[in-house]
Amino acid sequence: MHRFLIIIEKGKTNYAAYSPDLPGCVATGKTREEAEEEMHEAIAFHIEGLKEDGLPIPKASSSASWVLV
Repeated sequence: MHRFLIIIEKGKTNYAAYSPDLPGCVATGKTREEAEEEMHEAIAFHIEGLKEDGLPIPKASSSASWVLV
């Protein structure tokens, strides 16, 4: 089991998601929840592709925090 941080951003008409630890692995959705679900599937697909190609699965190294100003 792997755990990756995802970032979800609101656009004008949809939401977009990506993982800083998995370059090129992105997803979109009409809602935040849909973008998160699509990103879950995208990460699973991305990892499967890495395995099939004999490439290492990156270790998650990103983190996030909120700053109150």
